[in-house]
Amino acid sequence: MGVGLILPVMPGLINELSDLPNSRAAEIAGYILFTYAAMQFVCAPVLGGLSDRFGRRPVLLLALLGFSADYFVMAVAPTLFWLFIARMISGVFGATFPAANACLVDISSAEQRARNFGFTGAAVGLGFVFGPAFGGLLGEYGPRLPFVVSGFLTLGVAIYGYFRFPETLAPEHRRPFDWKRANPFGSLLSISRFPVVIPILLAIFLVQFANQSYVSIWAFFTIEVVNWSPLAIGLSAGVYGITMVIVQGGLTGPVVKRYGEVYPALVSLLIGILTFFGLAFASSGSMIYFWIVVGGFTGFAFPAMQALMTKNVPEDSQGELQGAIASSFSLTAIVGPLLMTQLFGSFTRGDGVHFPGAPFVGGAVLIVLALCAFGYGTRSMRRRGATT
Repeated sequence: MGVGLILPVMPGLINELSDLPNSRAAEIAGYILFTYAAMQFVCAPVLGGLSDRFGRRPVLLLALLGFSADYFVMAVAPTLFWLFIARMISGVFGATFPAANACLVDISSAEQRARNFGFTGAAVGLGFVFGPAFGGLLGEYGPRLPFVVSGFLTLGVAIYGYFRFPETLAPEHRRPFDWKRANPFGSLLSISRFPVVIPILLAIFLVQFANQSYVSIWAFFTIEVVNWSPLAIGLSAGVYGITMVIVQGGLTGPVVKRYGEVYPALVSLLIGILTFFGLAFASSGSMIYFWIVVGGFTGFAFPAMQALMTKNVPEDSQGELQGAIASSFSLTAIVGPLLMTQLFGSFTRGDGVHFPGAPFVGGAVLIVLALCAFGYGTRSMRRRGATT
């Protein structure tokens, strides 16, 4: 919800600090996202490794406190330079993905993991139901107010977690911290000990790369195509969040239980290809909303693929696996925003072809490649007798 709160107001805040046009502001946003992702790429496997050594609870609570402080820094940033500094801090403390998902592995049987990963996706979806809509409403009173609210929300989660969140990693499943395994490339190389999961990890990487088109340009895209206000941008993200809650929170568990992980993931990837192409050529608010709803059904893909990978990695390496997934996410978040925002800027500057949907075409191509990687990976798993 904290992330969702600030999504609709980023164009306004960048404009306030720099007085740049929409196309150029989008490019600056790409550099800001790059800064965040680079720090997250470095720190995610470290936090995953620390959680394997000291437990999930202390890592998550300390990270939440740091992330809360960062929101307050962003709320008072006087220049773009300070905005970049704040994003660096948030990259460090926001790298909690491996520790958080390792918690779910700790408490879930192999059969429950896809359902429980779906619940986390639904939690994200709920954040994008209420966060952007509330952030858009607050943004009508100024682009900095949502950052203050986000800071208090995150601080509240840290306080709640201190009193209510138990440790999930049993002492006998902990392992020594190793810098060779806790650096971003070391985490990826170490997980190569389990070759059956590599093609699935590549598919996840490509899906996340494609999704950077949403994260990077959504506010700028909707301003360019239909001139939406911060409130309208927030509401559109909220509708997407509702669909994700329904799919990941309500449907993923039953669907995966009935059909397994493979077929829901394949169908989601096919829907993703259609959605990206549809958004690329959308020219009205109704068309955008149609593809938002359709795109929500891509939500089966990630929890299904993630659960499939956890079945083929031992218990004492689950944090390491989540660290590798987080590193792949961060790699896409390093390259993706730069590519997508530069592509958007190139097609909206007014000195050539005007095509704001160009980044979504790029996203569709990436999903096609992900489909190929996933298909190869599942066939390879069956040949090797791995768990599918």
